[in-house]
Amino acid sequence: MLEVNDVDVYYGQLPAVRELSLRLDAGGILAVIGSNGAGKSTLLKAIAGQVPIRSGQVLLDGRDVTRLPAYQRTRLGIALVPEGRRLFKTLTVEENLLTARASKRRGPWTLESVYEVLPLVAERRNRRAGDLSGGEQQATSIARALMTNPEVLLLDEVSLGLAPAIIAQIYSFLPRIREHGTSILLVEQDVQQATKASQDVHCLLQGRTSLAGRDLDLADITRAYFGG
Repeated sequence: MLEVNDVDVYYGQLPAVRELSLRLDAGGILAVIGSNGAGKSTLLKAIAGQVPIRSGQVLLDGRDVTRLPAYQRTRLGIALVPEGRRLFKTLTVEENLLTARASKRRGPWTLESVYEVLPLVAERRNRRAGDLSGGEQQATSIARALMTNPEVLLLDEVSLGLAPAIIAQIYSFLPRIREHGTSILLVEQDVQQATKASQDVHCLLQGRTSLAGRDLDLADITRAYFGG
């Protein structure tokens, strides 16, 4: 469903992602882990079209989207849940969700199906986004991305700053999202959460792949994470 081939991303003269390749299968979930500054968020922004790619290629279901602007990638089926949520705080939860209809993509995700999978969002539908807790905002941000009917959902640090009970609740939604046919690329600093969510793990260190595979040993992951 999604292929990233030898991608380089720079901020000015500083490399953020270097020669990075990965593959996300249709209906699958891939966890990308690494410490702060490893290049994880930059990778997602590059896939979503929010930062330019200096070299390499991004393919969505075999189609080269490397040079397409972000809004066109959304219309083709890539949705990013950004770090920091970035909701319209003066709008209600439901109004935030309805803004995603601008993508004009058809698919299984409607208000009704999103509310069914994310009951936390349904319960807050008439509240202003700015009045929500961090966990409620995170769930709303995920719901808004789903309303674009993505083929690939990019999740950036969904557990950041949340209480353990709320993190567990957010992660409990992921299997049901996959059941609707949406593939998930998950970025996390929390190794435990990432490996619970996915058997397929891709570890970054200073913008490069330090380890990738399935059912990896925790000791190997720890060494790759910290550069041991």
